[in-house]
Amino acid sequence: MGLIERDVVTALQKIFATADPRLKVGIGDDAAVVATQSQSIITSDMAVEDVHFKLEWSSAFDIGRKITAANVADILSMGGKCDYLTASVALTGNETMQWIENLARGMKHEADSAGALIVGGDIARGPKIVISMTAVGSAQSPILRSGAQVGDDLYLSSLTGWSAAGLELLTREVSINSSMAERALSEFSAPTLDYTCDFSKATAMADVSDSVLIQAEQIAEASAVQIKLDQSLISQASEFAELSSLADELKVDVFQWILVGGEDHVLLATGVNLPGIRIGSVLAGSGVSGVEMKKAPVSWSHFQ
Repeated sequence: MGLIERDVVTALQKIFATADPRLKVGIGDDAAVVATQSQSIITSDMAVEDVHFKLEWSSAFDIGRKITAANVADILSMGGKCDYLTASVALTGNETMQWIENLARGMKHEADSAGALIVGGDIARGPKIVISMTAVGSAQSPILRSGAQVGDDLYLSSLTGWSAAGLELLTREVSINSSMAERALSEFSAPTLDYTCDFSKATAMADVSDSVLIQAEQIAEASAVQIKLDQSLISQASEFAELSSLADELKVDVFQWILVGGEDHVLLATGVNLPGIRIGSVLAGSGVSGVEMKKAPVSWSHFQ
């Protein structure tokens, strides 16, 4: 049975309904009306079926969480708090109402975790599922990529590589019955954001959506400094032994996952005495140094 747009909108109104006083006018009018701060942080992110997610790998709920997390992480990486989200979705018309509702519930689950409201969006038809989300947040003093200073250290809010490990398991169709494999699959399907890690005193920050190497290069270039990574420090992280054990089982260099894998949505920050995992330092110079891997790193690109 084909979908009826009005029925979909009505279902979404119920799922996203809120009495939060920040929302003045919600879903139902041509646009939402919200309370905003003196300055706002705005970002957008898109997920395309068979590029960013596969229906046979992820549930609708996890897909909803994943696209929402990607947007919220961009706000967090600016030192901000996510306030509002809008979601525009292209559907093929073959989805069930339950699938659509589960997608929306996944979005709301992650939005609730961030303290954000989903206030609107759009629905269209397309040959594949495409989800585009916009996030609006606020920060008194946004943290940019250009603020790293010589003498800073480099930190991760938590260990990267779990999402890449999950992707490895899925693409190679490897079945491993262990808590480590389960976590990797879970983090690939719906990454966990580090909401409690306080990087408010960071000098520069980025969301690790592409890879630690790419984001470190971006900070180095924007700040006109050199980022020196220290793999011995990374290997001291509390989760490293578990991730390394899984990598050994799959005969993969664990640093390929940690440094080159993406979609962890962990925060990478520079500063002094920050929480999280110290993984390097900021020096005079340019570029990224200190990387020693068994083979040349190959980072993710949409257009390779």
